[in-house]
Amino acid sequence: MDKSKVAIGFIVAGVLTVFFGTVLTFVGPIIIDDQVVKNTVIDPKNEMSYTMWKDVPVPFYMSVYFFNVLNPKEILDGEKPMVEQKGPYVYRKRIQKDNITFHANGTVSYREYRTYFFEPSMSSGNESDVVTIPNMLVLGAAVMMENMPFPVRLMMSATFKTFKEGTFLTKPVGELMWGYDSGLVDFLNKYLPGMLPTSGKFGLFADFNSSNTGLFTIHTGKDDIRKVHKVDSWNGLTELNYWRTPQCNMINGTAGQMWPPFMTRESTLPFYSPDACRSMELVYQRDGQMKGIPLYRYVAPKTLFANGTDYAPNEGFCPCRQSGLLNVSSCRHNSPVFISHPHFFNADPVLLDYVLGLNPTEDEHGLFIDIHPLTGVPLNVSIRLQLNLYMKRVSGITETGKISEVVMPMIWFEESGYIDGPILTTFHTNLVILPSVMEYMQYGFITLGLVTIVIAALVHHKVKVKLTHNLTLVLSATVCFSGS
Repeated sequence: MDKSKVAIGFIVAGVLTVFFGTVLTFVGPIIIDDQVVKNTVIDPKNEMSYTMWKDVPVPFYMSVYFFNVLNPKEILDGEKPMVEQKGPYVYRKRIQKDNITFHANGTVSYREYRTYFFEPSMSSGNESDVVTIPNMLVLGAAVMMENMPFPVRLMMSATFKTFKEGTFLTKPVGELMWGYDSGLVDFLNKYLPGMLPTSGKFGLFADFNSSNTGLFTIHTGKDDIRKVHKVDSWNGLTELNYWRTPQCNMINGTAGQMWPPFMTRESTLPFYSPDACRSMELVYQRDGQMKGIPLYRYVAPKTLFANGTDYAPNEGFCPCRQSGLLNVSSCRHNSPVFISHPHFFNADPVLLDYVLGLNPTEDEHGLFIDIHPLTGVPLNVSIRLQLNLYMKRVSGITETGKISEVVMPMIWFEESGYIDGPILTTFHTNLVILPSVMEYMQYGFITLGLVTIVIAALVHHKVKVKLTHNLTLVLSATVCFSGS
């Protein structure tokens, strides 16, 4: 066997192996990206991603914390409110999309229904726990009627007394959450229809359970993957009419469950929230990992709920109060309701001076979304918001007593969920292990090819040296023989 030819053959094989590995370094990422695009498009044929989008199989929970009022009588005398946090009262949230309709222009319409189930084992208490909070019906109506004629305010105060509606409510958590019977609500709905957001029982979350978030139309990504999940319209609207500027009325981003793939650290997370009546945008904070899966953490910027003075683009959300409060009265029947981060986290410190018992920290009260940047799929979500009532003394309505002007926290809630179980395993296999194997393969081929070339070259050199040496001996012997 000609060892020289064998060595040359191995050199050729090594060169081809290096070439294949080099090609794989360029082709591999393209193959992975192509698979991501193929599986990210909203299409019933994409079984795993479509199921995640349609039924959201990841367990979601809503944890509710009440600010139990400790000194209601003193508040009526003008003293600072004192509260203690009670909870969490945890509810499992079931999310399911229905009325799904695909359109020829690359969009899909649907309604998303949500249902809540109390989870006693995860809660610090029961729905029968009794707490005291401000009476939104009385204190909200008082502020709304502040500029009405004095006799009208007197009449309203008399109505409160007729239906025995006091300044504060002391009721079980379950009734405050999902509704309680109120003669005043029945009266207002009969004689002032449209004044209240509900026609049945009155509760803080009465309109949430077994309800939908409106008719969303979003892009499927079929024509342009950069648009996947982005909202095309909501309830037939491409812009809102709640706010004072076109920018604030824009419906931006996705519906808040998934985002387009191939995110970078410069990317943001815009989404439209029907509950907040506006679009919001989170920003990159840091890299991280969840059980070996790389992620980007996105958080709310300090400007999210800043007022127009501190952040000019938010002027359209005014009339504003201190930074850290979003006035949602324009989409809540003009009720003086404000949204903020829990415990006034990231808000003007003066808000903490008006209420005793608050202690904001980023770990407990900041919101975040952990995103897998390659696919735009959330791995871990914690959305935390607080509901506040602006209350003050209003002359003619005696129920307001001598209440000092204050933005009063009532409850805060956290909606959270994370990928786990079989879905996480599949996700990890397809999007972490397989790309890693492909990466190792490409470098493995290059290394194997280079090693093969080096060894084959050495063998070829050795054979060539040996052959030259043997040839030299033969020639020497021939010369000697000829001379003799």
